Amino acid sequence: MTQRRAGAGQDAARAAVLAELRPGQSVALLQELHILTRDGLMNQDSRRKLKQVYHLYQFIEPLLQELARDGHAPLLADHGAGKSYLGFILYDLFFKPLGRGEVTGIEWRAELVQRSRELAARLGFARMRFLDMAVADAAAQADLPERFDLVTALHACDTATDDAITFGLAKQAQAMVLVPCCQAEVARGLRQNKAFNLARTPLAELWRHPIHTREIGSQITNVLRCLRLEASGYQVTVTELVGWEHSLKNELIIARFTGQKKRSARERLTAILDEFGLRQTLGARFGLDA
Repeated sequence: MTQRRAGAGQDAARAAVLAELRPGQSVALLQELHILTRDGLMNQDSRRKLKQVYHLYQFIEPLLQELARDGHAPLLADHGAGKSYLGFILYDLFFKPLGRGEVTGIEWRAELVQRSRELAARLGFARMRFLDMAVADAAAQADLPERFDLVTALHACDTATDDAITFGLAKQAQAMVLVPCCQAEVARGLRQNKAFNLARTPLAELWRHPIHTREIGSQITNVLRCLRLEASGYQVTVTELVGWEHSLKNELIIARFTGQKKRSARERLTAILDEFGLRQTLGARFGLDA
């Protein structure tokens, strides 16, 4: 009796997990990614992870649908891919049923790249490739296509998000979907330069304490990224990825190419860097050498 109850409880738990999955989602893939256990169950950490990727998928799928019109085979580059949760799930839910298009995962940790290659081979995901390199080096990679349609970066740390943007600009991406993480470079600049123009004003209080420096640096970084994208001809939307209870790195930047480069965005980008004493050290990173 006790065993039957335990079995019935586990069956109910499996059914509840399956109800959370998107239609067409491969259970085998989620088990290979260790999001689901071999018993088809899921812990809270995996549930949060899957929720983030699924929520991001809701923003990416309409872009891919547009890019796949008229028989086009969309090319997607996923930067700072890590274990490639996003790339695999995008391929499983969209590229596999579409029957065309490719996903390229870019990750500097060789062991994760090798695991992803092996997993793609086991699952028969033939139109996935993985590159063992830093995001900053990818744009110069000779054997990559000249253009990519969509660039993604989910929690690519610190300057890797900027490198993903640089890659997208170089590859004439029609859209970029970015969730920045651990922005530290601007915070270092604030500490080193003491924001020359503002050092003797009350605004200097914004970075007097280290935790405030980190947070204000993070906000300034993302503002600069958005201005860079707008100055480069993209329409930018900024929103939350999921609820803050699921991730503290929660800002989602969606950029769609329109070709209308905003002069005012470039002017404001320059002015912010000047105001905070960051232009000399960070101007090139945000496109002011172009």
